[in-house]
Amino acid sequence: MHRLFGTAISSVATIVALGLGLYALSRFADWSLINAVWPGESGAMCRQATGACWAFLGEKLNQILFGIYPPAQQWRPAFVCAFILFMVVLSLNPRQWRLRTVVLWLVGMAGSLALMQGGWFGLERVPTASWGGLPVTLLLAVCALGIGMPLGILLALARRGSLPVARFIATCVIELIRGLPLISLLFMASIVLPIMLPAGMTIDSLLRAGIALTIFSAAYLAEVIRGGLQSLPAGQLEASRALGLSWWQMTRLVVLPQAMRKVIAPLTNTAIVMIKNTSLVLIVGLFDLLSSGRAALTDPAWPTPYVETYFFIAAIYFCICFGLSRYSMWLERRFKKGELR
Repeated sequence: MHRLFGTAISSVATIVALGLGLYALSRFADWSLINAVWPGESGAMCRQATGACWAFLGEKLNQILFGIYPPAQQWRPAFVCAFILFMVVLSLNPRQWRLRTVVLWLVGMAGSLALMQGGWFGLERVPTASWGGLPVTLLLAVCALGIGMPLGILLALARRGSLPVARFIATCVIELIRGLPLISLLFMASIVLPIMLPAGMTIDSLLRAGIALTIFSAAYLAEVIRGGLQSLPAGQLEASRALGLSWWQMTRLVVLPQAMRKVIAPLTNTAIVMIKNTSLVLIVGLFDLLSSGRAALTDPAWPTPYVETYFFIAAIYFCICFGLSRYSMWLERRFKKGELR
């Protein structure tokens, strides 16, 4: 309270800020609640209303979440989204950081892609061009981070290693990828790569975008992990060698666990950035969550409630990214308690 009302100037500033906040809150309540058009009402009422058109979200929810995926088959992307969210929640528990969880992730992601694709056991085959919405965002983010993390660890170890050739290659890869914007990598994967392939050979557009995102995330994760490796005291390595540990044992049991604990915050920041970067696949014609929302706004039977649609999409991104940031803070506190013991 002293900081808010300690002096006359701070008191006036606090009162003015509270007044503006209450005014903005009242206007938002009028727009979002009092004068809003709720699900079950028609688009004509949205044209006449002065508030939010939540009826549009109620009508177009499936299209925003699942894009142009066949409506009769939308239980498949819904199941994939539920599986990914379940596995994310399961993997948040440090007790589940085991080989069986990795195997479950690999088998589950392969099954999710097969389920989305279809063409077996009587399931309708749906090409990746018809995929869209939240499943594409989650699949791209999980694959980019899940595959990019081990690649980033290998690049960081190679750059910090003593082998000149491996260090040179890792340095060139990291600096080249970090020196290019992600948009240029997506354009290269979408336009340049098909031109360079032999005649008659094609690579799926979703796979090309996933590869570009994975390489991009691996380069940034490698630099973060390298910072953790550099922060380790030299005594840790000397003690490991004195115990007779091999390089692999020293890296797996001593070096990497300590290095990863020191860079939880920057790793989380990189993960959040990559989750938001999945929206850039719109420029190469893929229908992620954001582009599915924009496609839903083209229906002439409804007005164009851009604010409501983008507010809903932003809320999904916020829940994912904010939850990840809070989890990283909890993880840091947990590891810090372990170190104090």
